[in-house]
Amino acid sequence: MSRVVQTWQFLSRYPRLVSCALGVVAATGFQPLGLWPLALAAMAVFAALLAQAQGPGRAALLGWLFGMGYFTLGNSWIATAFTYQAQMPAILGWFAVPLLSIYLALHPAGAALGAWALALTGKDRPRVVGWPFALALGGFWTLSEVLRATAFTGYAWNPFAMILLGPFDRPGMAALAPWFGTYALSGVAVFLAAALAVLVRERRLFPLGIVCALIAIGMYLPARPAQEGTLRFTLVQPDLRQDVLNDPEHYEANFQRLARLSRPLQPGQPRIVLWPESGLADYLQPGYPQRFYDRMTVLGSPEFALARIARVIGPGSLLMTGAVDLEIQQGRAVGAYNSVTAINDRGEIVGSYAKAHLVPYGEYLPVREVLEPLGLSRLVPGAIDFLPGPGPRGFNLGPAHGHPGLQICYEIIFSGQVVDPHHRPDYIFNPSNDGWFGAFGPPQHLAQARMRAIEEGLPILRSTTTGISAVIDARGVVRDHLASHVAGRMDGFVPPAAPATLFARLGNILALCWAVFFVLLAGVALRRRRV
Repeated sequence: MSRVVQTWQFLSRYPRLVSCALGVVAATGFQPLGLWPLALAAMAVFAALLAQAQGPGRAALLGWLFGMGYFTLGNSWIATAFTYQAQMPAILGWFAVPLLSIYLALHPAGAALGAWALALTGKDRPRVVGWPFALALGGFWTLSEVLRATAFTGYAWNPFAMILLGPFDRPGMAALAPWFGTYALSGVAVFLAAALAVLVRERRLFPLGIVCALIAIGMYLPARPAQEGTLRFTLVQPDLRQDVLNDPEHYEANFQRLARLSRPLQPGQPRIVLWPESGLADYLQPGYPQRFYDRMTVLGSPEFALARIARVIGPGSLLMTGAVDLEIQQGRAVGAYNSVTAINDRGEIVGSYAKAHLVPYGEYLPVREVLEPLGLSRLVPGAIDFLPGPGPRGFNLGPAHGHPGLQICYEIIFSGQVVDPHHRPDYIFNPSNDGWFGAFGPPQHLAQARMRAIEEGLPILRSTTTGISAVIDARGVVRDHLASHVAGRMDGFVPPAAPATLFARLGNILALCWAVFFVLLAGVALRRRRV
C-alpha cells in the first residue's frame, strides 16, 4: 500500500498534465483496443485528482484537460478522413481533431465543475474523493453526455459507457442499458470508477476485491442461447475502397461486384438483400433532367437501372440499398438526400428513407457562405450539400420482408433517436460507408450499433462498403460479421426482436431521471455526513 501512496503523491504534484494523460488512457477502453480495466482505473485516478482541486476554476480546468486527452485519442480516426478528399490539405486533419476536442472537452469540464461544486464546496468538506462526490460525478457526467449528444446538432461518439460493452459473443455490463440508457450507463461507469477510488483511499481491500470481481464477471458473463428468426436475408459487403467509390470509371465494376455477391442461392425464395451506403452510383428516382442520369447511370435511365437490379436479386427478393436522391428546382440540383431505397423483384420502388442526422463538414458545410471563401470544404465529394430527412422512419414491407427501421451510418450513434416511437420496427437496417474512418472508426462505429440494439431490444443489420458488416441480435451479440477489407456476403435469418425495453418506452427521459437520482442521492449522503 505504501507504493500506492508514493505513486499518488507523485501524480498529485502535476494534476494538469496527469489529467490530460488520464483522458488518453481512459479512451483506450474503446474499440479496437478495448482496455476497459485501464479506462476504469484512469477514471478512478481522475476522480481522486479532481476531488483535491482547490476551487471551482481548477476543477473545471482538470475536467477540460481530461476531456482533451479523452476526445483527441477517441476521435483520432477523423484525421484519416481528411486523406480522402482533394479540396483541403490532408495535414489539416491532425489539427481538426484537437480543435474539435477543445469544444468537446467542455462537457467533462462541466461535469467536473458540477460534481465539485455540489459535493466539495464548504469548509467542513474534506478535499478527498468520497461517496457523495462519486455519486455527484456520475450524475453530472450523465447530464454532460446528454448535452453533448444534443447541443449544436449533437456529437454522441464514444460515450464512456462504451467501455462496458463486452466482446462480440457477449454484451458485457452493457446488458444494463435497457434500464439506464447509454448516457446514464456512462454515469454508472464513472460512479463505479470513483467508487474504486473511494475504496482504495479508505483501504477497504476486501470490498475493493469484491467490486472488481463483480465488474469482471459482468463483463464476461455468457449471453443466453441465440434465438432463430424467420425472415431470410442476404447481407453484402463489396469491399469498395474510397478511391473507386466516386470514380465514374469504376461505377459499372462496382455494380457488378454487388451483383455477383447478391445472386439468390435458391431462386424464388423470399429474402431481403442489403447493400451498403455509397455503393450504388445510379440515380433511381424518376423525374430528373436527363443529364443527371447520363452522368451517373450507365444505362442512362432509372427504369433500366431498376430493372437490372430486379434481375440480379431474383423473384421473391427485395433489395434495400444506399442511394442518393436529388432536390431539383428549375432544372438545377440544389441539394441531395442520403437515402435508403427499397426495390422489389419487379423493379418498383416500394420505400424511400432520407438520412435525418447529417455529418457536419462531412455531408454539409455549416455556414457555407463564411467557410467556403476561407478554403474549407466538405469531406465527402460533391458541390452541393445534403439535406436532412424527417427523422426515424421505417418501411412496412409486408409479412414476407418485415417492418425494418432505417438508420444510415452516423445516425446509429444517437441513443434514443433511432426508432420511430409510433411504429416499432422488427429490426433496424444500418447501411454505412466506413471506408474513410481509418482503423479506429469502424470498430467504434460497430460497438455503438451494438449498444443501440441492447437499448432498444432490436436486432441490427449493418452492411458497409469495406467493413465491419455485422448481424447483431437484440442483446447486442454479434451473430455473424465480415471483417474490414473483405468482400463477401452473409446469409441467414434476421434475429427476432425482444419486447420493448424500458428505455425503448421512455428514451432519454430515463437517462435524465437517473442523473437526477444520482445527484439527489449525493445530496442525501452529504446531509447524513453533516449529521
